[in-house]
Parts: sequence; C-alpha cells; structure tokens
Amino acid sequence: MKSSESTNTGLVVGKFWPPHRGHQLLLETAAAQVAELVVLVYANPAGPGPAADRLPAATRAQWIRELYRGDELAQGPRIGTTPLRVFALSAEGDGVPPDAAPDDVHREFVRQWLARQGIAVATVFSSEAYGPGFAQHLGAAHVSVDAARRHVPVSGTLVRKNPLATAAYLHPLVAAQLGVVPPAAIPRVVLLGAESSGKSTLCAALAEACHTAWVPEYGRTLHEQKNGNLAYEDLLYIARRHAELEDEAAHKARKVLFCDTNAATTALYSYYYFHRCDPALQAMAAVCGQRYAHTFVCAPTVPFEQDGWRGPEALRSFQHGMILMQLDFYRIPYVLVEGSVAERVAQVRRALGMVDDA
Repeated sequence: MKSSESTNTGLVVGKFWPPHRGHQLLLETAAAQVAELVVLVYANPAGPGPAADRLPAATRAQWIRELYRGDELAQGPRIGTTPLRVFALSAEGDGVPPDAAPDDVHREFVRQWLARQGIAVATVFSSEAYGPGFAQHLGAAHVSVDAARRHVPVSGTLVRKNPLATAAYLHPLVAAQLGVVPPAAIPRVVLLGAESSGKSTLCAALAEACHTAWVPEYGRTLHEQKNGNLAYEDLLYIARRHAELEDEAAHKARKVLFCDTNAATTALYSYYYFHRCDPALQAMAAVCGQRYAHTFVCAPTVPFEQDGWRGPEALRSFQHGMILMQLDFYRIPYVLVEGSVAERVAQVRRALGMVDDA
C-alpha cells in the first residue's frame, strides 16, 4: 500500500522489448511507493531483431500507456491512483547512446535528460544489477524488484527468442502484437452476432445450463457508461479490458467459459464508427482464431429489440454479413445457431459434446 506521506517521483528505465509480466510487476511495485512514476523506454538500436523498425520504442511506450489507461481517457495512464508518465526516447531526437556504451555513459545521458525536463527523481526501481549504481549517479534511492526472477521467471531476451513458449508471461494485448496467445486455463467459447441477435441472452443461458461462467460484452458496458460517446481510443481499450475480464472469469469457470463478443467484432465497430482501426486492435482481432476454442454466430432471426443504444434494424443484416466475412477472412471455423433460446442452447451443447453434461 502506498504511504500517505509518499510525495516522491519514481523512475523506471528499460527497453521493454516487449513489455512482459515482469515489467508489469516492476511498474506496479514502483507505483505503490511513489506519488508519480516516470518510465523511459529506449534502446539504440531501436530494438533487437528485424521487428525493431515495425515496433519502435514509441510503439512499445504506447503499449505501456494502453495497459494502464482506465475508462476516462482524459486522466491519462495511471496505476491505481499513481500517474504514469511514459517517454519514448530515440537516438535521432534525444541522442540515446548505443546499447554497448559503458554504464557511465547511459547514467549520464539519463541524468542530463531528466535535468532538461525538470524532473527530479527520488527513487529508481529496477530488476537489474546496474540499478544501484545508476540510482547513485542520479542521487536517488534504489529499490530492487524481483531481480532473481523468482516471481516472474521471464526476460525480454527469452520472449524475443521464443514468444510462443513465453506467452504465459505476456498480457493478451502485448502477446497479440507478437502473433501469439497466452495459454488458457479453460477452453473459451465465443458467441458473435449482429445487434439484437440474441447472443447476450444465449451466453447467459448457456452459462446457466452448463453451470459455468460467462463474460458480458464490455463494449456495451462502456458504451452505456459514456452515454454512447465513445472515442476512437476507446475501441482498443474495450478489446484490452474484455480480454482481462475473460482471464479473470476463467478462474471461476467450470469446463468451459462463454464469451459475449471478441476483439474482431470490436475492430469492426472501430471501422464502422471511425473508419480506421488501431494496429494493436487489428493484432488482437487477428489472433481470435487462436484465443477461442469454438466460435458460434447467432442468426439475426429473433425479433429486433430497440433498446435505445442500437442502430436501426435495417443495419442488422449488414452487420451479420460483415461478421461472417471477417470469420472467413481469418479462416475461423464457426457454427451458425438459429431458433429459440432453448434450441440454440441445445445446438451449442451438441457442438461442444456437452449434451449429457450436468
């Protein structure tokens, strides 16, 4: 718990190539002990391997901001109540020294950069051996966080070497950028469908029939919370938050977890509302075929219900077609379900081999 007397600024410096759960432990531990946390993301070259040009420091810094943004975009990223200031530094714009430069060169570079920004750092947090000397050069205290990697046994080097084998140590948003999916504790079944196609009702009914948990569509929750005034940046946040809610619900599920909507549908809405889609959201959409063990699509044949949040009924058929096109594009097999709620429940349970499950 953060002390009420904590008024200092903390500092974390690293490549974050890519950000992993160990980095998150470091950031969250630091944020609990300071009033403000400054994070510097840099490397020279920009990042190890050929993907450096595609995923530069600025992109990795944005991932960190996205991991810690909340419902209110204007507040900026924060961990708990601690504001998070994330900076991406480059060799061209900031004079970042080469990675191979001596420690003293890097220490002095950071000291001068902080001075130019008017940032006074009281505490440096790190998980590396260079931490104490670095902090001393800045005239700051040092706090070591899981330097032995006992709590989170991973490193950026290990992730770059084998993203699939280390996916368990990656947030779903970050893992998707590397084309992998963290292993699931329990199979996930996703239900898709146009507005007012009965998917939320079916999800709840399936969870009850199978004595398990289900995850409501977070996009609907935020849409109502913001009175329908979603911003472009909210769509990636919706996908990220929905993935987190799925991970949380998986611990309470029995045999299977039912999920109302996925990131691919969120990407469709991003194009529908804003005619564009964040590359990070595109990446989350692209791995939906790996994330979910089964995909079902609700036919738009139930009576249309206008609840004040939905588009016109005429749009429903178009939405249905777009969902099917997207599934075909990603080569995701699916089952179309029709009829009453009871009939749809039976169709899904038969497809899952759960007819006799109790």
